Amino acid sequence: MELINNIAKAHGGVSVFGGVGERTREGNDLYMEMKESGVINEKNIEESKVALVYGQMNEPPGARMRVGLTALTMAEAEYFRDVNKQDVLLFIDNIFRFVQAGSEVSALLGRMPSAVGYQPTLSTEMGSLQERITSTKKGSITSIQAVYVPADDLTDPAPATTFAHLDATTVLSRGLASKGIYPAVDPLD
Repeated sequence: MELINNIAKAHGGVSVFGGVGERTREGNDLYMEMKESGVINEKNIEESKVALVYGQMNEPPGARMRVGLTALTMAEAEYFRDVNKQDVLLFIDNIFRFVQAGSEVSALLGRMPSAVGYQPTLSTEMGSLQERITSTKKGSITSIQAVYVPADDLTDPAPATTFAHLDATTVLSRGLASKGIYPAVDPLD
């Protein structure tokens, strides 16, 4: 919330939030916070500085899988970066749920699972999303993504495939959090 607010008010930028598999309550809470802070202007929607795209947990996997791509399309060529020539901050929460939805779609299509049961198209699907997050002469897209790491295993194919596309990562430490140290970031990890 604070980053979106600062980008909107201090820098005149725009943010796009893609909530992949979000809980309805969390999506509503974020919407209400944005509205209260003035980042979303219901009276004149064109003055709003954020776009929110949600695929809720209870929706079909195909719908959840498309949320990240839809948020990116809004940030990219279709509108903010290329048409309005704006710099965009793209949030994707949670990119692991994009992978999960892709795995469910793959199973529904009858594809043979690959490593650790993930879809055989994992790398292609992740690449099709991540490689579109780029800067052009018209504007830039900077992305911040929440990545759930199953069983805290950084070598799991889902987070490992995601990390291969990122410039930087910050890992939150359960050990530090259990000691009450916040932010729970181990600089040596």
